[in-house]
Amino acid sequence: MSDLPRKAVTRTAKLAALPLGFAGRATWGLGKRIGGKSAEIVGRELQQRTAEQLFRVLGELKGGAMKFGQALSVFESALPEEVAGPYRAALTKLQEAAPPMPTRTVHSVLEERLGEDWSELFLEFEDKPSAAASIGQVHRAVWHDGREVAVKVQYPGAGKALLSDLTQLSRFARLLGPLIPGMDIKPLIAELRDRVSEELDYALEAQAQTAHAEEFADDPDVVVPAVVHQCDQILVTEWIDGTPLSEVIADGSQEQRNRAGQLLARFLFSGPARTGLLHADPHPGNFRLLPDEENGWRLGVLDFGTVDRLPGGLPLPIGHSLRMTLDGDAESVYGLLCEEGFVKESIELDPDAVLDYLLPIIEPAQADEFTFTRGWMRSQAARIADPRSPAYQLGKQLNLPPSYLLIHRVTLSTIGVLCQLGATVRLRDELEEWLPGFLTDEEIAEELAEDLVDEEVSAAEA
Repeated sequence: MSDLPRKAVTRTAKLAALPLGFAGRATWGLGKRIGGKSAEIVGRELQQRTAEQLFRVLGELKGGAMKFGQALSVFESALPEEVAGPYRAALTKLQEAAPPMPTRTVHSVLEERLGEDWSELFLEFEDKPSAAASIGQVHRAVWHDGREVAVKVQYPGAGKALLSDLTQLSRFARLLGPLIPGMDIKPLIAELRDRVSEELDYALEAQAQTAHAEEFADDPDVVVPAVVHQCDQILVTEWIDGTPLSEVIADGSQEQRNRAGQLLARFLFSGPARTGLLHADPHPGNFRLLPDEENGWRLGVLDFGTVDRLPGGLPLPIGHSLRMTLDGDAESVYGLLCEEGFVKESIELDPDAVLDYLLPIIEPAQADEFTFTRGWMRSQAARIADPRSPAYQLGKQLNLPPSYLLIHRVTLSTIGVLCQLGATVRLRDELEEWLPGFLTDEEIAEELAEDLVDEEVSAAEA
């Protein structure tokens, strides 16, 4: 594997080969059918070859192409099963690994950023990376004080590569669109582009990770490794072991799936409330399931390169609108959506039709517990994507305000992972605990009173 391809013409040629490859395989498939193979067999072979090429090109390029692949992979649950099967394995690979940088390049970056004597900072350093992602790769090492650490090394030229890839990908977004029915690929690429500068800045990532590590220190459910050292293009954090969520998705027990799903939902809603930050890259490669004697399992969280800054936690209107939707208050929900810019002033919709559109989507919050499945995700995607559906016609008239764009994508991505897990989750518990505006003032007062009674009982027993 050579260094990260940096010349724009080289990367553009590789990316341009994707749609050409799609067309070439379609011609190849027609020839196979003329030769006597059934359409079903030829279709499966076409899908498999497409998935292999998609992974190979995106994985080799890393940069924005790799980041796009990771973002796309969490929506795999929305694909029809006959299409999802061949893509699933290839997309899952993008969540955990990519072809690595050569050792000489890694050493060169370490020497440039940490000094000629960089190796003296470590008691041990593994040249073979333990993980490779979109803009950097991770090496396992032992810091000079004896702590096991993860050393994140940014690919040389990653910034230019990210921008070049995403610009090129946006040019044939329509060709990639069919991978995820009902999803507009172009805004996803545009948003990824907007986040490039933040993700390249390891100082910002270190700040976000430190804020989470301090807040979740000694937490019974969530583990965030502390930052050990940071400089330009290098980030050293404590190492955590555990089972990657992609492995739990592939082979985990139902107990592991349920626990991982519950903790993932808990982290999604509690993180902003506790830190004022939303972890905005929820693909399975960024999470680990760690064994714990008291609680069975804890959730390890990695990679804080992309965060949304929410000083007051998740916006209050989210909790209010969700609660009003559950209560069936169509007029109030519609009024709030208009106020927040989800319905433009030039558009007029039927409040009851809007409520009918929203209710199936928030089904997981209606019950005490809900089992997320690929089938449920596909049914939602099909309902919204079918041009004959009233939901499709109404959805086209709704607007997503810029301030909600990242929150919306993170929520959808997390739901996608929950569906991949097939987890049974008590989502309503997390909403009541962490989502501002979800509970009424009366319910909050009741909960406080109950907590006070519990504390008095505990004190008396002690």
